Amino acid sequence: MMYSDIPSAQTLVLYFKSRGVKNIVISPGSRNAPLTIGFTKNTFFSCYSIVDERCAAFFAMGMAQHLQEPVAVLCSSGSAMLNFYPAVAEAFYSDIPLIVVSADRPSYRIDIGDGQTIRQENVLEKHIGYSANLKQDVSHVTNTISKYGKSLLNESQEEIQKYNEGEVTKALAVAFDEKYPVHINVPFEEPLYGRVEVPSVQIKDFEKSLKEDTSSEENWEELANVWNNSPRKMVLVGVNQPNTIETKVLEALARDPNTLLFTETTSNLHHPEFFESIDSIIAPIEKSENSDELFKKLQPELLVTFGGLIVSKKIKAFLREYKPKQHWHVDIKKANDTFYCLTKHIKISPNRFFTNMGENGSGESDFKAFWENKKEKYEEKRGAYLQKIPFSDFVAFDQIIKKIPKGYQVHLANSSTVRYAQLFPMDESLKVFCNRGTSGIDGTTSTAVGSSIYSKEPTLLLTGDLSFFYDSNALWNTYIRPDFRIILINNSGGGIFRILPGKEDTKEFETFFETSHELSAKHLADMYGFEHISAENEAELEESLQGFYLKSTKPKIMEVATPRVLNNKILLGYFDFIS
Repeated sequence: MMYSDIPSAQTLVLYFKSRGVKNIVISPGSRNAPLTIGFTKNTFFSCYSIVDERCAAFFAMGMAQHLQEPVAVLCSSGSAMLNFYPAVAEAFYSDIPLIVVSADRPSYRIDIGDGQTIRQENVLEKHIGYSANLKQDVSHVTNTISKYGKSLLNESQEEIQKYNEGEVTKALAVAFDEKYPVHINVPFEEPLYGRVEVPSVQIKDFEKSLKEDTSSEENWEELANVWNNSPRKMVLVGVNQPNTIETKVLEALARDPNTLLFTETTSNLHHPEFFESIDSIIAPIEKSENSDELFKKLQPELLVTFGGLIVSKKIKAFLREYKPKQHWHVDIKKANDTFYCLTKHIKISPNRFFTNMGENGSGESDFKAFWENKKEKYEEKRGAYLQKIPFSDFVAFDQIIKKIPKGYQVHLANSSTVRYAQLFPMDESLKVFCNRGTSGIDGTTSTAVGSSIYSKEPTLLLTGDLSFFYDSNALWNTYIRPDFRIILINNSGGGIFRILPGKEDTKEFETFFETSHELSAKHLADMYGFEHISAENEAELEESLQGFYLKSTKPKIMEVATPRVLNNKILLGYFDFIS
C-alpha cells in the first residue's frame, strides 16, 4: 500500500475504503496527484482513467446507475471540474449517487492570477446533495503557509482533521442514504507527490447505522377505500429500474378492470394488459372531431404515479388540462408536481403501496375495456402502416428493436431515439436505460460505456447522430468490451426539430436548428478500434442485423442512414394513419 503524505488525501482514501466506495474514475492531472496516488496504490479500489472530464463523469454515473451504489469521479483543479456539471445535474434529477471529488488550489492562490485556478467551493451547489469543502492541512509545507496564508495557522492540524472527517462523513451519508450526487473539494499545496507506506491519519471503522424508517404515516384503510372504489384509475410509470416491481403486484394491476396502466420503454414493466405506447392512444384523440368527449372519457378520477421522469409530452399535456381529482405519487424520496394537481406524496416503495391497496373493490366499470379496444386497433394499424411506407427512421426502429437479442442491456440516447422507442414493443427480457433526468444528448455514449463495465449481459447503445458525435470522446478509453454494440441512426441532423412548431425549409433552420451535416462514424470507428457496418436501406439493415450480435474480438458500430427530409413526414403520417 502507498499513500500521499498529505493528511486530507489520506483521510479521503481511508473513508472511501471504510464506506465501500470501490470504483474511482480519474481524469489525469497534477493537482489531484495526492488522491490519484492513494487510490491507484491501494488494491481495494478499481480505478479507471478517462481523459475527458465530461465523459469521465457520465462514465462514472453510468456505473453508479448500473450498480446502484456510489461511484467517485476525480479531477484536477480549474475548469476541469466544470466539465463534470452536466453529469452532476443528470445524477441529481435521476437519483444517482455520483461522488465528485475535485482537487483545489490553496485559498491564497485563488483570484491572484494563477493558472488552473477558479472559485471551486460550492460551484455545484444548485444540483448537489451536499458540498463538502475541506480545509487545507497546516502540517504539510508549513513554511509555505506561513509565507502566503498565515490566517490558516489560526487552526491546529487536529481541529482541521476533525472538521475534514466530519465533512467527508456527511457527504458519504448523503450519497449512500439519499442517493444524491455529492461534491468533495480538497485544497492541496505543493509538493504533491510525496508518499508514505503507513498513513499518519487513523479513522474509526465504519459502522452501518440502522436508518430510521422515514415513510409517511398514512391512513391505509382510507387510501385503500379510495383506490378500490374509484371507477377510473390511471397508473403512470416513468423511469424505473429493471426487476424492481414484484410479479404479484403487476398481476393484480393487470386484473383490475378499473385501472389503465401506462408504461414507457424506460419503465421496464411488461404485461399484455398494460399500455406501452402512450402517444398511440393520445394522438388519435387529438385529431378526433370529438376530442373533448374522448379526453373526458380518458380522464382518471385517481392518478397514481411512480418512477422517474415521463418521456411523453402528450400525456403531460393531457393530464395538465384534464386533471384527476386526486394525484398520488409513490416514492420514498420525492414527488414532482408534474401535472399541477399533486394531492399526496406517499413515502413508501411501490411494491408496499400496491400490496396495501389490496384487491379491487366492487363496482366494475368499462374504463379499461374501452381503451383496450383502442389499443388493439392502433397495434393492427401500426403493422399496416409499416407495409406501406418507404425506408425511414420509423422502419429502421421497428426492425432494430425486433432484432435485439434477449437479455441485453439497452441504453437509449435522448431526443428522437427515446421517442421512437416508445412506439414499438420491447422484449420483456431487455433492461432499458436512458438519461431522462435532464434529457440531454450529452454523455449518453459515456453513460452506456460506464454501465457496461459490470453488466453481466452485453450492452447495446441505440443513438442518433447528433448525440453520438457530440459525445464521441466516450470511445477514447481502454474499457470498452468486445460485446459492446452501437446502432447509430444517421439522418444527417437533428430530425426531431422538423416535427416541432417553427419548422421552416430555410438555410438558417437547417444550420441553427436542425444542424444538418454529412458526417460518418467510419473514421471514428477506425480510430477507436471498432468494427464499422453501414446500412442504407431495409434490405441492407436486415442483412447487417443477422451477424451484428455475433461474438467478436472488437466492439461494433452499425451506422444506419435514413432520409433526413422524409422522416418527419412519415412519423407524423403514422399518427394520421392510426387516427
